[in-house]
Amino acid sequence: MDSRLLFTQETPVEEILYSHILRTYCPITHQPDWASVIVAYKGQKITEESLLRYLCSYRNHEGFAEQCCERIYADIITRCAPARLMVSCLYTRRGGIDINPVRANYEISPYESKPGRLSRQ
Repeated sequence: MDSRLLFTQETPVEEILYSHILRTYCPITHQPDWASVIVAYKGQKITEESLLRYLCSYRNHEGFAEQCCERIYADIITRCAPARLMVSCLYTRRGGIDINPVRANYEISPYESKPGRLSRQ
């Protein structure tokens, strides 16, 4: 995966970024898994273009949903060093199973990590 996440040297911000383009492949069935990603953070501004490029780098990756969410979280923490970070991956239901892993470095409420069902779920 492309881990070249970029951030600016501006004044720290607190924002939530959304993307509906994450696609990975199940390592067991080799079927595609689609997800919406929510990145809530407080720190140096992450450029949207670099986050999009980074998420697109997962297009041919085989991995379980939880592992992918953890890796996205770890890459952002390592590269951008935000003071607060939450990564939530809301996967499209497949086989009747909901998989919505969340990783944060602060205490979150259930509503913050999963803001209701998205239309594509």
